[in-house]
Amino acid sequence: MPVEIRELQIITTVQDSGGKSSSGSAGSPGNSDDIVAKCVEQVLEILKEKTER
Repeated sequence: MPVEIRELQIITTVQDSGGKSSSGSAGSPGNSDDIVAKCVEQVLEILKEKTER
């Protein structure tokens, strides 16, 4: 009996080899707004894909 894979999730971690830490810049208000906007956009895309199925 064949196995069908319907969804595949790949999670990776990327680290900059330059030695700079980006954790300090996450506290700025403009940057956090951008991050929230991108997260909301991705969630809405996922919900849209699920409703189309």
